Amino acid sequence: MTRTEEIRQRLQKAFAPRELDVVDDSEKHRGHAGYQEGGESHFSVRLRSEAFDGLSRIARHRAVHEALGATLMSQIHALSLDLNS
Repeated sequence: MTRTEEIRQRLQKAFAPRELDVVDDSEKHRGHAGYQEGGESHFSVRLRSEAFDGLSRIARHRAVHEALGATLMSQIHALSLDLNS
C-alpha cells in the first residue's frame, strides 16, 4: 500500500468524510529538503467532515495527526491540511 493510500484509508476510517482529497505534491519539491526519490514525502489533504464540528483549527490538525499515527507522520516531510466541517 502506498503512503497516499494509507493516508486516505486512515482518514476515511477516522472521520467518515463527505469529501476527501489526498494529493502527493512531492514532485513539486524535487531538490528541496525532505524530498524522497519516488515521492510520497509531501502531501496536501482537503477533508470535510462533521467530526470537526466545534473543534478549533489546532484541534482539527491534532486529530488528523493522531489518526495518521506517529509512524506514518514520521515518514511524511510536509503535510498541508485544509480541514472543515
